[in-house]
Amino acid sequence: MQTSIGNSSPVTVVDGYVPVIDLSSKHTTDGRAAIAQAIGTACESSGFFVIVGHGVVPDLIDRMYATTLEFFQLPRLEKDRVLATTETGGLRYQAGSAAKSIGHDTPSDLCEIFSCNVLGDRRPEFRAQFADDTLPWTRSNLWPRTPDGFRETWSKYTHAMERLAADLMELFALALGLDPMFFADKIDQHISTIVANYYYPPTGTPLPGQLRKGEHTDWGSLTILYQDDIGGLQVRHGDNWRDVPFVPNSFVINIGDMMAFWTGGRWVSTLHRVCNPPQGSSNCRVSIPFFHLPNHDARIEPLPRFDSAPQEPSSGTTPGQWYLEKMAAIYS
Repeated sequence: MQTSIGNSSPVTVVDGYVPVIDLSSKHTTDGRAAIAQAIGTACESSGFFVIVGHGVVPDLIDRMYATTLEFFQLPRLEKDRVLATTETGGLRYQAGSAAKSIGHDTPSDLCEIFSCNVLGDRRPEFRAQFADDTLPWTRSNLWPRTPDGFRETWSKYTHAMERLAADLMELFALALGLDPMFFADKIDQHISTIVANYYYPPTGTPLPGQLRKGEHTDWGSLTILYQDDIGGLQVRHGDNWRDVPFVPNSFVINIGDMMAFWTGGRWVSTLHRVCNPPQGSSNCRVSIPFFHLPNHDARIEPLPRFDSAPQEPSSGTTPGQWYLEKMAAIYS
């Protein structure tokens, strides 16, 4: 069902557990308020929504997808040139088990990943202020030589995701009844990461409990996901798994554990997974999540709840501490 909320600047929302929200009117006062209201409703329910009208140029999205798929389909010897190390980002043939982050001991996920960090191209002396280069968010980026234009495309796309994430954080603040710039000084040196997941064609029978991406919640403030039309992303709803539909020229947005913690539990970080394709299928799939994390040393403490429910006392945390604990769980 489609509804419009707001008066002079209506916002189109396709209702559902994962609603589709049109951001086209975000530049008007009424439109921005209505969008924030729709986002707040989604974040209290599933923690997931899909956005259209986001302003990211379609040609850039298409180039990012095509370039990334071309890279993953290169011969292994060529991809080996950018294998990740303890001091760099890059390619991992084994993505670890996402489900381990929630305590499930499952086999490695059936995908390859390539990752880079927003700080990874900065000079070493600049990155040193955030910690040494053995920590994930300060590792230098390792760029492939082929396909042509890979680094340029990834850099432009990452900048577009940074701008979109900053705008979404302002909308989050409005949805929470805060000053629109509440999060600004906590994300001005953010330690976000962009990752490409390559779900290669099946090569055999999966091990028990093995998926393309095991069930997990995301860790940070928000995730901006581009997914292709192959399908497979599912969100937990009660005892069931629900497919997240592919919407052309859209991004899937979900909040992570940190935002759920930050909102004092008002917003939810929901389990999701990428299921295996049907038996006999030879499809491959690419998804590209931008994992937004605030400044590594920002103090994150739960906001007061909007209801009368008592809150357990908390000493707070920092994104750096949070990130390391999750990484340790996945790659243990």
